[in-house]
Amino acid sequence: MAGFPSEVDVAVIGAGAAGIGAARRLKEAASASVLVLEARGRVHTIAPAGFPLDRGAEWLHSADRNPLSPLAQQLGFSVHRRRPEWVSRLRRSGESPEAEADWIATREAQFRARSKAALDTQDRPLSELLVPGGRWNELLDATSTWGNGAELDRVSVKDYVRYEDSGVNWRLREGYGRLFEALSEDLPVALDTAVSRVDHSGRAIRLETAGGTLSARRVIVTVPTSILASDALHFDPPLPDKAAAAAGLPLGVDDKLFISLSGSSPGVDRDIFLVGSTTSRETMSYQVRPLDRPAIYCFFGGRWAAALEREGEAAMFSFAAGELASLLGNAIRRQIAPLASTAWLQDPWARGSYSYALPGHAGDRAVLRAPIDDRLFFAGEACSPNFFSTAHGAYLSGITAAEATLASLSAGSPRIARSLRAE
Repeated sequence: MAGFPSEVDVAVIGAGAAGIGAARRLKEAASASVLVLEARGRVHTIAPAGFPLDRGAEWLHSADRNPLSPLAQQLGFSVHRRRPEWVSRLRRSGESPEAEADWIATREAQFRARSKAALDTQDRPLSELLVPGGRWNELLDATSTWGNGAELDRVSVKDYVRYEDSGVNWRLREGYGRLFEALSEDLPVALDTAVSRVDHSGRAIRLETAGGTLSARRVIVTVPTSILASDALHFDPPLPDKAAAAAGLPLGVDDKLFISLSGSSPGVDRDIFLVGSTTSRETMSYQVRPLDRPAIYCFFGGRWAAALEREGEAAMFSFAAGELASLLGNAIRRQIAPLASTAWLQDPWARGSYSYALPGHAGDRAVLRAPIDDRLFFAGEACSPNFFSTAHGAYLSGITAAEATLASLSAGSPRIARSLRAE
């Protein structure tokens, strides 16, 4: 939108999944003026080869319970319901059926151990639950970098087990980013309008932005924990408890490399998943011909992803080509070329992918989402108690923050109170 008003009832900082969820709920109430201020979000679909590629969120996790699933279908999106083979793929990655069965049994044993350890008074890192010298320890660490964006030694047991997953994961053929573009239509969003300062010392809250100063009665903050912890968004008076909670919930690093795939490869089916190595934590996960597309999606995370970001896309592709040649035969090298890649840690508006809790910081999500003086409200995937690291967790947290904001406003505004009662 060109320009923006000088005063609104509610300002929403960030137009990612949480900000859109909050703004949609506020607009539904039709009782409060709202403006969303956006620098640039993490849900992003591109099409460098003529078909959609999701640089950020890609999956409708827990799709049978995910509120975004019915919204996508109502908007006419094509939902791909084939479940990914994230667990039982090792026989395609050079392991025997017996080894694959042992891997699955090990994962199940780890699940039980983590659930039991979460009941202890003391929080622990997930790495302490590994069997010393275990056959699958390196791969368990690799899967943590894919799922959490961090190695097992950095992830809280108590927080990890709170995540709820139905095991049903779907994709959108048009792209997850396109869904949020559709959901944001008709919302009052000011793009390229980064907020640098939130002054909540007076009766009205004043926001200093790249497009000027805005006054608001209430503010919903949906920026990543990396921004809150670094004071890149400055609060006056300061919010040390929020900064500390955000530091306890750092953003992990998960990146993608998209590769074009030409021709046909004998024995390579469509929409299959591969693991580059079962004996190293520094390895990639591969989706080959996802959604019948002539491409391979490569996924990698943790400290190693951070190092590869610094080396650049050429280094990412060189590594992926080597692993793919080992899995599919050296001829595959003549059929592949890089399309695009991400570098979320180096992105100034993200500085990472999604949150995980450090050991001893499982309670920080509750601290992060707690409102300040019923005027500053907080949302985002890191605020979600059970669906953190997901777009739908962020979206739901935005709705929750909007509900709390409306309740706060209605206490001092008969107009808003009447509107809410009429819903």
